Amino acid sequence: MTENINLTEQLKKYFGFDTFKGNQEAIIRNLLSGKDTFVLMPTGGGKSLCYQLPSLLMEGTAIVISPLIALMKNQVDAMRNFSEEDGVAHFINSSLTKSAIEQVKSDILAGKTKLLYVAPESLTKEDNVEFLRQVKISFYAVDEAHCISEWGHDFRPEYRRIRPIIDEIGKAPIIALTATATPKVKMDIQKNLGMMEAAEFKSSFNRPNLYYEVRAKTNNVDADIVKFIKHNEGKSGIIYCLSRKKVEELAEILQANGIKARPYHAGMDSATRNANQDAFLKEDIDVIVATIAFGMGIDKPDVRFVIHYDVPKSLEGYYQETGRAGRDGGEGQCITFYSNKDLQKLEKFMQGKPVSEQEIGRQLLQETAAYAESSVCRRKILLHYFGEEYTEDNCGNCDNCLNPKKQVEAQDALCTVIETIIAVKENFKQEYILDILLGKETSEVLAHKHEDLEIFGAGMGEEDRLWNAVIRQALIAGYLKKDVENYGLLKVTSEGHKFLKKPKSFKIVEDTDFDEEEAEETPMRSGASCAVDPVLYAMLKDLRKKMSKKLDVPPYVIFQDPSLEAMATIYPVTLEELQNIPGVGAGKAKRYGQEFCDLIKKHCEENEIDRPEDLRVRTVANKSKLKVSIIQSIDRKVALDDIAVAKGIEFSELLDEIEAIVYSGTKLNIDYFLNEIMDEDHMQDIYDYFKESTTDNIDDAMEELGDDYTEDEIRLVRIKFISEMAN
Repeated sequence: MTENINLTEQLKKYFGFDTFKGNQEAIIRNLLSGKDTFVLMPTGGGKSLCYQLPSLLMEGTAIVISPLIALMKNQVDAMRNFSEEDGVAHFINSSLTKSAIEQVKSDILAGKTKLLYVAPESLTKEDNVEFLRQVKISFYAVDEAHCISEWGHDFRPEYRRIRPIIDEIGKAPIIALTATATPKVKMDIQKNLGMMEAAEFKSSFNRPNLYYEVRAKTNNVDADIVKFIKHNEGKSGIIYCLSRKKVEELAEILQANGIKARPYHAGMDSATRNANQDAFLKEDIDVIVATIAFGMGIDKPDVRFVIHYDVPKSLEGYYQETGRAGRDGGEGQCITFYSNKDLQKLEKFMQGKPVSEQEIGRQLLQETAAYAESSVCRRKILLHYFGEEYTEDNCGNCDNCLNPKKQVEAQDALCTVIETIIAVKENFKQEYILDILLGKETSEVLAHKHEDLEIFGAGMGEEDRLWNAVIRQALIAGYLKKDVENYGLLKVTSEGHKFLKKPKSFKIVEDTDFDEEEAEETPMRSGASCAVDPVLYAMLKDLRKKMSKKLDVPPYVIFQDPSLEAMATIYPVTLEELQNIPGVGAGKAKRYGQEFCDLIKKHCEENEIDRPEDLRVRTVANKSKLKVSIIQSIDRKVALDDIAVAKGIEFSELLDEIEAIVYSGTKLNIDYFLNEIMDEDHMQDIYDYFKESTTDNIDDAMEELGDDYTEDEIRLVRIKFISEMAN
């Protein structure tokens, strides 16, 4: 009976739209004819209509399995707006009272309810299963279906139990929907739901209106973000941070700079959290600073920018989060801040998880790193990751295409890579292939006796950056493939074998190096580039050099480079303003600040420089209880490792905090701890190194000082040195 329906008429009648978008009509027809349906449709493509309309047209009640309570409520409200009958849509989840659940059940039995939203946890409850067995079910919709797969960015074990429960309740067609799925995740979903024969509808993952950019994460990242938002005054935006603490801090900094922003994370009480979300949707505020918990099912069409403060854990998560920008087809800027340090932090978080989970997590992270570091068109990489080919050479709307790097011929390099992969019988991952190319005798290489291979060390003349780029770009070009099932082993495709027999030109662009402290900053679009005044910056460096000679301390002890950059951007002319500069506390400002302020003032007067108020990024006085209590504990001479345990943080994180304290000008005496754990000569050697050195970089120090010293020892002595020399 549903075969001959005029769907466009029904669409107009129920939802007021004149035409379907993309594959919507074909998907709905497939479902109406009782067949299993698999829908891959990017965020904003109109997924929910694919099950909402058929539920109204088919006999019985459709069950929609969805992971988020907030999402259900929004969708039920939306459905009720389209219908005169309130009972047309309901949800069952843990937020309902007993009497509310009874009401839902009576509406369903009376045949009023066409759509019932349930969380997978509620679906598996014994009494709900019993109840649903009495109900005529039109079909099951599994929304956010990527939650089934451990390779998805939002794995939920309870999603694995959906199929057995469906079999218990009663068979009906299944429609699975997701906005992001790699070929691997897609297979997982279909296998797990037992729908290998399902008709598949895939929309393109390309969102041409989104601009993608990755920037080096420097010490000035907060100021960069403030300036970016000021240049996009009044526009709606989301900023994602990984930790709740950072969410709170950044929201405070934005508010201090006159930006209407609020935080959002799972640790807040739900009333505040919902109030903040509503304020964003109703445009009482412009910016929401959130952990990834925010945004699923947020249907705000005019989000103009999405900023990732920290590197995302997976490209799927990244695609979904950036996909919340520009849903109306208008401007959407997606800016990500990236540093290798963040990557290492995320890898550390994975320790202690089951081995298979760590392995998956690491592979997903490597894909994110490849995306961030590559100089290839960002669209090309993203779409390739989702199994879609993007054939344009230049998309014209990402940082790499707008500032293309010079291409270099890598024909021979690719032949070497292919030969290496074949020599180790296509049985190893990318890092191992790099070890072979660079001639590294790691324990794994020695265990396999691969140091005897003829190809071992064939790439020693080049940096690993080049080899990474060759492998990453050969994957996109289809000469190599990754066996995802087997932890990402590299395989050579038939195209790759052909290439080896008959090599042709293979041009690549070198990866961006995010390791170098001096990594050039690409100016952010929209004119919010770091407005460093190069003339003033050079003068400030000269002044610092003169002072360092006079006081007989290395220049970085006085002020670090990022602090000088900020001075040449914000033009502070009083000691009070100087304390708004990152890395300058009251102690430092008093001790060295006056000459710098005088120089800046003179420079502004001579060059008639307006010091625009909006560029003076205000920092929030650090009310951090943690810092205060660390200072108090050190005053009481508590051993540093005991402080770390008491505060529940890693020792290296404690050192981060102490460094921040001494670098901004507070004096701390940790001699009591150093004398306890270190030999005096040992300590003196490191101290003398910093006295002579022009840089306080730890890697340089470790290289110079050799293997006798651990990183922690060097950091501890550097703290002592900065505290005594600078403060």
